[in-house]
Amino acid sequence: MLAIGIDVGGTFTDLVAIDAAGRTVFAKSPSTPSDQSVGVMAGLDELARRLGLSTAEMLARTERLVHGTTVATNALLERKGARVALLTTAGHRDILEMREGLKPDRYNLRTPPPAPLVPRELRLGVRERLRPNGDVLIPLDADSLRAAIAAIKAQDVTSAAIAFLHAYRNPAHERAAAAHLARELPDVSISLSSDVLPQIKEYERVSTTVVNAYVGPVVQRYLAQLERRLREAGFEGSLSIILSHGGMAPVEEAARLAAATVLSGPAGGISGCRRCAAMLGIGDLVAFDMGGTSTDISLISEGRVSLSADGGIDGERIALRSLDIASLAAGGGSIASVDRGGVFRVGPQSAGAVPGPAAYGNGGAAATVTDANVVLGYLDAKAFMGGRRPLDVAAAEVAIDRLADALKIGRIEAAAGVFRLVNLKMADGIRLMTVRRGVDPRRYALLSFGGAAGLHALALARELDIARIIVPTTASVLSAWGMLTSDLRYELSRTHFETGSRSTADEVRKIFAELETRASERLRGWFDGPITIERSAEMRYGEQIFEIDVPLDGIDLGRPSLIEDIEARFHARHEELYTYASPDQEVVFVNARVAAIGQVEVPDAAASAVAAAPGAAPRARRKIFLGAWREVDVYALDDLRPGDQLSGPAIIEAETTTVLINEGDEVVVNALGWLDIRVAKARSI
Repeated sequence: MLAIGIDVGGTFTDLVAIDAAGRTVFAKSPSTPSDQSVGVMAGLDELARRLGLSTAEMLARTERLVHGTTVATNALLERKGARVALLTTAGHRDILEMREGLKPDRYNLRTPPPAPLVPRELRLGVRERLRPNGDVLIPLDADSLRAAIAAIKAQDVTSAAIAFLHAYRNPAHERAAAAHLARELPDVSISLSSDVLPQIKEYERVSTTVVNAYVGPVVQRYLAQLERRLREAGFEGSLSIILSHGGMAPVEEAARLAAATVLSGPAGGISGCRRCAAMLGIGDLVAFDMGGTSTDISLISEGRVSLSADGGIDGERIALRSLDIASLAAGGGSIASVDRGGVFRVGPQSAGAVPGPAAYGNGGAAATVTDANVVLGYLDAKAFMGGRRPLDVAAAEVAIDRLADALKIGRIEAAAGVFRLVNLKMADGIRLMTVRRGVDPRRYALLSFGGAAGLHALALARELDIARIIVPTTASVLSAWGMLTSDLRYELSRTHFETGSRSTADEVRKIFAELETRASERLRGWFDGPITIERSAEMRYGEQIFEIDVPLDGIDLGRPSLIEDIEARFHARHEELYTYASPDQEVVFVNARVAAIGQVEVPDAAASAVAAAPGAAPRARRKIFLGAWREVDVYALDDLRPGDQLSGPAIIEAETTTVLINEGDEVVVNALGWLDIRVAKARSI
């Protein structure tokens, strides 16, 4: 039987199949932004061909298919979501514009206000009011609700968000409004804040609910279409979707909580990195994922990944927990340009999948990072994508020449400048995740993955004084592979906050017990294997306006000193994050959180025995630019065996990725067949 992982990226759709013996086969196909399911099905056809099966035979043998999608992300970035109405407590309809009273660029007095996802005429106040403890102050007014629903009817609305004040304490008014709306407008999708994010903080709750309503219909249509195509092709197994927290869930859960899919693809990559860390026995890794349109960076410290509820995308706040990932507009398709002020830039615009870089021969004319790599000789034009998609060198040269003319420099200088500039941009992204957080990147190894990462990883390591780089054999499809290493996960949270009072041990035990029961029951509907529970709390000092997430693993809820134990864990976590703690200050327990986890077993590829004979024979030699033109050895990754060693400068090529090895770098192929690179100190171009 097979398990298949699918990751839809901005340029390519990656697919990985693993059988019961651990045999791993992968494929790529061009992404199809207008309908991602078309590219998915084309990729499945290619994957089946590589397995020596028909698509129907492959899908009939597939027990589980795990999918990461950018549908929600694209809907937000391109502003192509549903037409949304917001029903909220009368007098609170402008919360989306007031936000938190903070500007992204706080010293720029000319910063324009953000355009909310819901225009003001569709933000409708309803007369009702709950007290902060959930008691009813003003009952839900039927006339006010009918007037709001009548306004929705007149506005061609396809989705509605309902977010009443203090509904996290008592959802009765939201549910009554939703029932009335569903009767009047049965075709309108409805999102309730008490379902999406039942937590304190009005703006975060309203914004997250609105995002869910905005992307929900788009995600639901896509998943329904994908399921239909898969069933028609012969798939009868389970389809799961990766969510932003790195766990997976059935299609119906992803459709319900569509806002949790905005980091679906990158989350799969980080899950894969965590599994790589375990397989390598390395606790500290910088995850560097460079694809066609973006670069995603994250940290694995002591084998663990960080989850955060402070996320968002394109200025929209999404307070659901997600993996802590920094995304940069830097990929193989990032466009290099010179602005009106003569400033040389790479990104944020991308050539995407269509038309793609000029070298793809699809009509793209702008110079991109990929075009620069072609001009510098790093990419073999004839062997790209295994020779199935040869690159147009002449088109790449024309695109780079236009850039060079604008810069008034030569072609090679311009291409080298693009390479250097995108490397600096990505190095700054890694500094953002490390140095600015008090983490020394020199203590970490760099895990390089994504189709474009191998050409840039060594240069980044030199910029950051990172001494070791790991490149898995599945580097170009690691996000898809990582999805197959993800667990089923269902999270619940509840606010437990009483002003001026300290939580008691019995209160904390009760709230965790209730959350654990609910989460386990929900997960049991998806999964019949063993379930584990993760507990955490969001806490703060009394005068702070933000909370931090405090893992509570290992804390015995039955101990009489439970509150003191939790507070001690909070002080330690605060010091870890901010280098200080204040044990004499009041500690406030704000939100309790529980995750029910069902671990799905997927066999890893078996490690090979280490070969006795070092050294591998190059397949060819090629001229590349390393400050000057040099002829270097070119190795095929498929030819390398555990124990093989080689030195730079060199090129290591696989069908879907290329690794640039610089002067003095030393490569050893480890027992898994992965590249383990020791980086020389000399800087590259």
